This record gives sequence, structure tokens and C-alpha cells, in this order.
Amino acid sequence: MATPGMVIGLLGGSFDPAHAAHVHVTRESLKRFALDRVWWLVSPGNPLKEQGPAPMAARIAHARGLLDDPRVEVTGIEARLGTRYTAETLAALVARYEGVRFVWLMGADNLAQLHRWQDWRWIADNVPMGVLARPRMQMAALSSPAARIYRDRRIPENESHRLGRAEPPAWCFVHAPLLDISSTRIRESGAWGRA
Repeated sequence: MATPGMVIGLLGGSFDPAHAAHVHVTRESLKRFALDRVWWLVSPGNPLKEQGPAPMAARIAHARGLLDDPRVEVTGIEARLGTRYTAETLAALVARYEGVRFVWLMGADNLAQLHRWQDWRWIADNVPMGVLARPRMQMAALSSPAARIYRDRRIPENESHRLGRAEPPAWCFVHAPLLDISSTRIRESGAWGRA
């Protein structure tokens, strides 16, 4: 549910599996970027990964069990929209929810490789981006092609609350207490089964 005037953060990914760092990023984003809501966009698959994720229903159910906050919605909307790439999903959401201001949320690791994404310039030019520090990724993120190209559109961290109301292109890099957890390591440890 979204109404005009709301500022909604979008956290996309395979969530294979969702974990405490996703919850942490969500809570920090709500606070730092003055968001009304955060939607987790559980993707059918990641075009940049060779192996497909666990079944979507299992990933959504697991993600919903991790946090109980009425401001956070775990959704499989990308599968319903039939979109494959982030830019397609964002374009569909912007068209569908007129008057809602969306903020794309990502870790510094994603900013470092954003230039490899399909239509990445469209994303940066049309949706403000909230970037959260990740362990060992700050230098790569802040020296990435996207960070260099849009350096003049960076909002200072101490003004991060303005991001949702900023006209794109706009982005903000924030530091927060870090949790060094990754879905890849969870899968490799055998702690997350594939049905």
C-alpha cells in the first residue's frame, strides 16, 4: 500500500536467504533517510548470478519471519510485474504509484558495480539512491564510475534525511554500525537449504 506523498525505500535482492544485515540496513534506512516505509523486493532471480536462488515462496516466507514492523513490506512484486532488471521494476513502480517518492536502497558493494547493471544511468537519473557502507567496500564504492559521474549530486551524510525529497539524480552514502553477514556465506555454510 502506498499513497501520494509517501517516501518509500526499495531494498531489492534475491534474499537467498534474508538475514540480520538486511534487517539492520532496513532499520538504518528508515531512520537515516526519513522513510515512511521500506519494501523488500524479493527478486525471482539475479541476472548477474549464474545459479538461481531458492524457491521464491521459501525466500519470502523466511524474510517475513525476520522482522515485525508495520513500516516494512516483504513483496514479490517483481514476479507479478514480470520485470527482470532493476530499472524495469523502478519504471513500473514509478508509473503505477503516482505521487509516491521512491528511494533505491543498496549496500556499497552494489554502488561499486552499479555501472554493470542494465540501464543503470536511468536508475541514477530517476530515483534517489541511499547507499549504506559495507565492510571493506567504501573505497571501491566511492571511486566507482557511478560515484564519480554523480559526485556533484551527492547529499552529505549529515543531511541524509533530505534524500527522499531530493530531485534525482541524488544519492547519499551513510556509515552505520556494520554487520559482516552475507547470504553467500550463509548458503556456503549449509545453514540455508535449497528446497
